[in-house]
Amino acid sequence: MQPKTKKLRDTVSFRTVDVLQWCVYAVVVGVVCGTIAAAFGMVIDAATAARQKYDWLVWLMPAAGLAIVGMYHLSGITKPLGTNRVLLAVKEEEGVAIRMAPLIYISSMLTHLTGGSSGREGAALQIGGSVANFIGRQFKLSHLDLRTITMCGMAAGFSGLFGTPLAAGIFAMEIADGTLHYAVLLPCMLSSIVARVTAEKFGIQAAAFTVTGYPDLTLHSVLAVLVFGVMCALLSILFVEVLHCIDWTYAQYLKNPYLRIAVAGLIVAAGTTLLGTRDYNGAGTEVIVRALAGEARPEAFLLKILFTALTLEAGFKGGEIVPTFFIGATFGCTFAPLVGLDPSFAAALGMTALFCGVTNCPIASMLLSFELFGGQGLVLFALCCSMSYMLSGHFSLYTAQRLEQDKFHLE
Repeated sequence: MQPKTKKLRDTVSFRTVDVLQWCVYAVVVGVVCGTIAAAFGMVIDAATAARQKYDWLVWLMPAAGLAIVGMYHLSGITKPLGTNRVLLAVKEEEGVAIRMAPLIYISSMLTHLTGGSSGREGAALQIGGSVANFIGRQFKLSHLDLRTITMCGMAAGFSGLFGTPLAAGIFAMEIADGTLHYAVLLPCMLSSIVARVTAEKFGIQAAAFTVTGYPDLTLHSVLAVLVFGVMCALLSILFVEVLHCIDWTYAQYLKNPYLRIAVAGLIVAAGTTLLGTRDYNGAGTEVIVRALAGEARPEAFLLKILFTALTLEAGFKGGEIVPTFFIGATFGCTFAPLVGLDPSFAAALGMTALFCGVTNCPIASMLLSFELFGGQGLVLFALCCSMSYMLSGHFSLYTAQRLEQDKFHLE
């Protein structure tokens, strides 16, 4: 029995060292990415405040777009893939250049300053992933371990900026191919939590929203939520298809990236002026808050889809996540009466169910509903997200995402 006992002891010892090593990596990534995410949040907040104060800044969108394309070209990146670049690093063991971090930092600021319809959490995923990948290369990690530490950076960037460590940690594990890789659970969750704590030290508050009108758990509420989940699945397909359609249109008729982004900037600026509102510029957090209070214009979700597609597919930077929340919240508030739900509750359902449909991350979406709205109604949120996930097919915001499992059959 002595050889077996010694082998078991050696195995436990090796695993303990391995775990401790990854704890160190995760803490380093969490502190660094949490600090960068906090600074990024402050910069975007300042840019947003300036845009809201000076309406004329929206007419500088074409100039900002030309600057963004020029920066990427000067850096040797002619086809910036955004979050897809980070997902490829996780899936295919491809590296992520550290110059991605400052590029997305500056270009996202310019996009928000001049009124492009984009969020910031997607940018935080890219920044966190590229910084963590760089840290991993300094530690001389293997290709497989670089994939893990890149996921840690994605979780840390998301959590540090948005303040949802549970959802961020699981999202980083789930987003690449729609499955959970439990081997990276500890480092992803630890880096996510450390980043959140670090960002809080800089005064970055976690996102939280007030929701009213929670229904009791009855047969009627279950059926209503299931029907609404179907609607969110269809909306997620529409959103992704509009993004692809605008991208195809740009590729067909505006092949030059400089001309494309300048024209897109003019269209967004003109559209903003014609509509007479700044609701569709930037992330639109204020509109989300209004929708959760039961107030939304019926056309808001369609206009946000259009403005977001025109902005991001042209080459402006930022992210798709908060615009997704905007679209889901305004859609839910508008169509709540059709399924017999309270507008505030339906807006919250729409936020998480649409997020689930366009990212194919059901577990992260359920945790997101818990962290954003609290535990009340969590069963109904989970049910709605599940339906949206099942019926949204393989449509995704990220072309690099390849689902490994069929949604309807065990493999």
